[in-house]
Amino acid sequence: MFSFKEYLRHSILFVLTLVTTTLAGGEWVYGKSIMVSGDSALTWEYFFKSMAFSIPFIGILLIHELGHFFTSLYHKVRCTLPFFIPAWLGFIGAPSIGTFGAIIQMRGFVNSRVKFFDIGIAGPLAGFVVALGVLIYGFTHLPEADYIYQVHPEYADPNFQGYGEDVLDFELGGNLLFWGLGELLADPERLPVMSEVIHYPFLFAGYLALFFTALNLLPIGQLDGGHVIFGLFPKGNQWISLVAFTAFLAYAGLGVISPNQPVEELIIRIPLYVGFLFICYTKSGLSSQNKITLALTLAAAQYALAFLKPEWEGYQGWLFFGFLLGRVMGLRHPEVSEGNELDGKRKILGWIAIVIFILCFSPQPFIFK
Repeated sequence: MFSFKEYLRHSILFVLTLVTTTLAGGEWVYGKSIMVSGDSALTWEYFFKSMAFSIPFIGILLIHELGHFFTSLYHKVRCTLPFFIPAWLGFIGAPSIGTFGAIIQMRGFVNSRVKFFDIGIAGPLAGFVVALGVLIYGFTHLPEADYIYQVHPEYADPNFQGYGEDVLDFELGGNLLFWGLGELLADPERLPVMSEVIHYPFLFAGYLALFFTALNLLPIGQLDGGHVIFGLFPKGNQWISLVAFTAFLAYAGLGVISPNQPVEELIIRIPLYVGFLFICYTKSGLSSQNKITLALTLAAAQYALAFLKPEWEGYQGWLFFGFLLGRVMGLRHPEVSEGNELDGKRKILGWIAIVIFILCFSPQPFIFK
């Protein structure tokens, strides 16, 4: 079915991604890097220790993609093996998680609503089950509270007052499932705050898995969540996708333009931002006039809300993903010739996927200060 060359290419990418995520794990979990020397250098000992992050993280991504892969084979839809995308930025001193994720490409034509639904939902459900197991293990096997002193010995100094304003402050945002599991399963005396979760490899790997699960389950276009909505709502899925995308952009861009900004800055910022919003609707299926109207209306509403509630801010980190969705991937799901309605079991799974999205989605997944 697949040539030796294909097996070799995908295997090399998988191994490279395992290595890059291990390097990233060393930086996040232990503060060790191969780019420095001294006490902060990543030795072989810490490289293997960092696999406590990379193996569960990459394993969850692999199970996710295999869910798509085997379901495609079941429905006789041709596809590729999983492509893993290594991405480690430690050589330029930038933070990264070692990968841009993994994908499979569909090579066969999918002409059935049921097939789209099955292939789309199989990945997130499979990955979520494994991620849940990793998090349960992580929360029930937390190290002693003084473990953090091994990573940050300065915390043990009673005179330590923090790192100062010049050091980047980073923490993970919350989501309902991660918070709930911590409250239910963890020993309160050992439970880390969200700014320290990065030093707990199983928790960090599980958190990132929930992040990618929620991202894939957004009910937009041809994302996995878009396939789910296409199956559940055959007549209204295009509108659901457009409304969900607009709400996504509305939240992401809240605070980009504000009455509190200088007029000379707004003169440049407003037209650029409106143009950006217009581009984000490139593959929406709307007419140019409707795209312009929607972009102007959205920008005006965000500006007005910033005037009424200046303390409200969105998460501008989502804007790039919004650009990819609207300009590259598209907001409309392809139609099919065989539009059979889903059976009862599939509908239940579809609603379970929606609940999983709600539990896993974090409005501000990564917070930099």
